[in-house]
Amino acid sequence: METIYEFCLKLYDRKKELQDYKFSVAKDQEGKSMKLERGINLGGYLSQCVHSTEHYDAFIQEEDICKIASMGFDHVRLAIDYEVLEDEYGRTREEGFAYVTRVVEWCKRQGLNIVLDLHKAYGYDFNNAGDKKKNILFTNKMVQKRFVSLWIKIAEHYANETHVAFELLNEVVEQENAEAWNLLIAETVDAIRRIARDTIIIYGGIQWNSVKTLKLLEKPKDENILFTFHFYEPLLFTHQKAHWVPTISQTEDIYYPEAMDYYRTKSLPIGYQGEVVCKAQSQTMGTEFITEMVMEAVTAAKNAGVTLYCGEFGVIDQAPVEDTLRWFTDVDTVFRQFGIGCAVWTYKDMDFGLMGEHYAPIREQLLTLWNRK
Repeated sequence: METIYEFCLKLYDRKKELQDYKFSVAKDQEGKSMKLERGINLGGYLSQCVHSTEHYDAFIQEEDICKIASMGFDHVRLAIDYEVLEDEYGRTREEGFAYVTRVVEWCKRQGLNIVLDLHKAYGYDFNNAGDKKKNILFTNKMVQKRFVSLWIKIAEHYANETHVAFELLNEVVEQENAEAWNLLIAETVDAIRRIARDTIIIYGGIQWNSVKTLKLLEKPKDENILFTFHFYEPLLFTHQKAHWVPTISQTEDIYYPEAMDYYRTKSLPIGYQGEVVCKAQSQTMGTEFITEMVMEAVTAAKNAGVTLYCGEFGVIDQAPVEDTLRWFTDVDTVFRQFGIGCAVWTYKDMDFGLMGEHYAPIREQLLTLWNRK
């Protein structure tokens, strides 16, 4: 059995080796670098919301995009549910595309890049993980054809926009879908490439875009592919009191950092989503633990020869605010060490909103952190 000393030596050697590896720079259609270094999600606007024109008209305005640019971000990740773009029968909703297009245009005017993230597809919603009656995308060929067809429509609308990237699907969850996901990725990328030859395409692994499952993805055929992961570890801290995680205490404050034994003990009741902490070999909660987690994604991206991107990371607005700042500082340190671009979750509301009252005491410190060179 490997000793702690041996693990630390291996971790140091592996970290040094991977830091020497330089991720290829993502390119747009003109061969220029497409900056996806520090961004922010627009969650709750065209996804995970009440789908109505009243909501679409009010939730995000051009002034919000101007504010995002003024805060120093270089891109936004726009989460979109399929209902915005097509009806239940697969017929195109041009009025829905118009809402996407206006954000694309607003970003262009502000010099921001934009990732179009299909957050929910017909026949697949990460919130319905494990429900085989609702999540039929990976078992129904007709639903898969519809998925590809929607991406063809998106590509037809935005293939010529050099500041736009495509993210195929947010957070595939089930382990048994790993092979089917690879097959669907290949089919969808081929279809997109017939229309948008050089647009950057982004996708991640199963189990909520885990760092641990990127290694299950097939090596891409072209260089304009990014692997993405989401980072909310330790979940016990970042999702404390989250009402949608019933195994997490709804009353207890969780602090960061604390001893690893503290996190291991309290992560056990979470079940599968707490396993990464329980099985971690790191002796300290902080940059050592975060490095151990992130290196799995870095290794997978290196082996595949692709750029690595973190499409979501953040802390719920129930966490102690100073501890939240410490967590973001540690994550930023590790991401910078490996040259990982990222987008914080999220701009407003959604229990994680950067513009909310909870974040006010540390907002300027976070912006300074993310804007440092």
